[in-house]
Amino acid sequence: MNSASPLPRTFRLIVTGGGTGGHTYPALTAIRALQERLTAEGGLLDVLWIGTPDGLEARVAPAEGIAFATVATGKIRRSRNPLKIVSPANVRDMARVPLGVAQARRIVADFRPDVVLATGGYVAVPAGLAARMCRRPLVLHEQTVRLGLANRKLASSATRIAVSSESTVPLLPETVRGAAVVTGNPVRPEVLSGHPDKAVESLGLLAFDRRLPTVYVTGGAQGSQQINGVVREALPWLLERANVIHQSGPANVEELRHHAAALPTELSGRYHLAGFVGPELPDVLALADVVISRSGAGTLAELTALGKPAIFIPLASSAGNEQAHNATHLAKAGAAVALLGEATAASLRDAVGPLLTDPGRRDAMAERARAHGRPDAAARLVDVILSAASG
Repeated sequence: MNSASPLPRTFRLIVTGGGTGGHTYPALTAIRALQERLTAEGGLLDVLWIGTPDGLEARVAPAEGIAFATVATGKIRRSRNPLKIVSPANVRDMARVPLGVAQARRIVADFRPDVVLATGGYVAVPAGLAARMCRRPLVLHEQTVRLGLANRKLASSATRIAVSSESTVPLLPETVRGAAVVTGNPVRPEVLSGHPDKAVESLGLLAFDRRLPTVYVTGGAQGSQQINGVVREALPWLLERANVIHQSGPANVEELRHHAAALPTELSGRYHLAGFVGPELPDVLALADVVISRSGAGTLAELTALGKPAIFIPLASSAGNEQAHNATHLAKAGAAVALLGEATAASLRDAVGPLLTDPGRRDAMAERARAHGRPDAAARLVDVILSAASG
């Protein structure tokens, strides 16, 4: 996507979105990619991030040296019961939105960005509306298959709507489909550069049997009680067929370590338990033959970019049931297995067993997953941002 007119030597970008890593890290990856692009072309980037004081973005932006501003916002607590939508908490929060819009409008008018990039989360609504009021180009980025609530509210105001999957486009209102561009969900470059042997060395996996496949289990940074419980019940069966790296969350390590102490010696050497996997994650993913995890948008982006077979156990309470939609989307394409509803040790065994015993099946699922991956998503999103700036 080429620019129609010269870009300013200093490109001014407002980023808004956050609350969770799913909204924050794609924005950060896009900022880094845009910085690299502009630097290579002799330009400069001036970024201002609009967020909330208690969201993840409030820690990430300053740590990256990015100017940060806050506005008032309100969380809408969704419910199938219409009466609960007008709960006192929702009414109080909705009353804060006009204040947030006024604050964001002042920030946008003062900063005069070339583009406003909104990646979702409640804070994106005031800033996105302010972009429209100040007549600045607004680019939305949607990480999930279905538009999140914030992006649905802003879709009619957007110059471009960057989506992560082709299947999202038919779900958009017809009036805004012309603004849609399929970019994928930006993946941190370091995730794609892991080495299996480094994982063995850094985690001390010397007792692993490299003739067997390796399964990586994760419930996210804090872990998942549901996934931990299912894997705990299936653990002896799993270890007879595979090596297992289990990222359980710091609060769950002791209970699982106590359980693992009862494993036979010949199996316990193939089990590595960790509360948290940090810098080693790219190497762990490179080593893994199968991943058991939640199905958040960031996880899907990473696993498909890497071409990893996956068993997804969606978080039932995710906003708009988005994790179930994400998992089902890949499962229908044969790129993953989705355990919907109540996952059990038996259903996990049924799902993962064929992948552990049949390398051909693993390879086929890996290829289908890779077909859905977009490792160049950050570069594609940068193209969209620059195109929006140049009209």
